[in-house]
Amino acid sequence: MSAELLSILPIAIVGAVLGLDVVSFPQAMISRPIVAATLGGALAGDVTSGLVAGAVLEMIALEMLPVGASRYPEWGTASVVGGAMAAALYTLPGAAVVSIFASIATAWAGGWSMYGLRRLNGLWVRRERDALDAGQPGTVTGLQMRGLAADLARGFLLTFVALLIWIPVASWVLTHWTLGRTPSHVVLATVAAAVAGSAAWRISQGVKLARWCFLGGLVAGIAIMVVRQ
Repeated sequence: MSAELLSILPIAIVGAVLGLDVVSFPQAMISRPIVAATLGGALAGDVTSGLVAGAVLEMIALEMLPVGASRYPEWGTASVVGGAMAAALYTLPGAAVVSIFASIATAWAGGWSMYGLRRLNGLWVRRERDALDAGQPGTVTGLQMRGLAADLARGFLLTFVALLIWIPVASWVLTHWTLGRTPSHVVLATVAAAVAGSAAWRISQGVKLARWCFLGGLVAGIAIMVVRQ
């Protein structure tokens, strides 16, 4: 096994655990982008780059409202991928932009993988219907453990394959990247802020004075930033 594959394995294991946290267990919020990307960055050798990528992804993820069995982006494994890539490529000007794009694409693929896992779980339940109707205690436990194991494997494979695909793609893109580091970061921050602002504004609908509180907090935050400059 090559050194590159060995370096990806620990990141894929973390992606598996955080992918499990999204829905299956323990739902302790460690799969939130700012946590997951920071862990990915730490494993890749640069905590700061992972944290910054996580903050941007957290802003974008505000747009997502997971409801029931609907299909939505899976940010746990995707954020590990984005944080690790941002840390591994941090010396290159467009690393943050490319890493965030790879993370969003991985989140989209993760949503489909969760949808497929739900269908697989449903198939397993149908096969065990007679045992469930008979009230056999081990059947429920077996289905739960099988579902947890499948979700863990899903997160591992998604993280591993995403890194195998996106690291060489990102390296090629960044060799042709012409925009400087500062303009790249400005574009990324502007897009993320626009998405987060739109999501926060929409979420505040129906709550009395919520939008005024949102605007007040926004103005206060900008004022604090200006004063500290």
